[in-house]
Amino acid sequence: MQHPVFDERYSVADEAILGAFFELTKRKNPDRITVSDVIKTAGIARSTFYNHYQDIPSLVSAIEDKTIRDVFSMMEKFHSKNDRDICRSYFLTICQYTMENPFLASLLRTPHGDVLFEKMLTMLHHYVVDTTASSRPTQHTKEEVSYVITCAIGSTIGVLHKWTRDNFNLAPEILADILSQIFLSGMLPLLS
Repeated sequence: MQHPVFDERYSVADEAILGAFFELTKRKNPDRITVSDVIKTAGIARSTFYNHYQDIPSLVSAIEDKTIRDVFSMMEKFHSKNDRDICRSYFLTICQYTMENPFLASLLRTPHGDVLFEKMLTMLHHYVVDTTASSRPTQHTKEEVSYVITCAIGSTIGVLHKWTRDNFNLAPEILADILSQIFLSGMLPLLS
């Protein structure tokens, strides 16, 4: 077992590296960020960076994985009900997460998000398979339900993509209302 102080220091240094990278993505394209940029912004030694990550691509991969875990964690907490407040709260959380995560926002704005989207689609596939495997039989087949879930997630990602490209021109609350309306009137009836 590792010493608790070491674990805490490791965690603090990792947070500093991630925070620095997020800060840098507000000013630079992610593929232009260097190890020197990160260590200068984080205020850490180069060796500390290399104790955590092999290079910038491994840092980007770790950030992609964390972003995907965060998004899917939000998805797993959402239980579709015909309740506007629950839907709005869920979509507002996703909108705020997108605004506060400059890495995700920058990827949604540009074609550089291909790797992240590939990972998200793979996780989406697993999520849909797991969700439909445990669903109760309804008037729709599991395959039909899987398409509805895929549509709901895909349309949400598409709306977030447009929103980030439009520089968050609408308040997150308005976007959450739009997404809630789409889900409640278009998708939820198919899942019932």
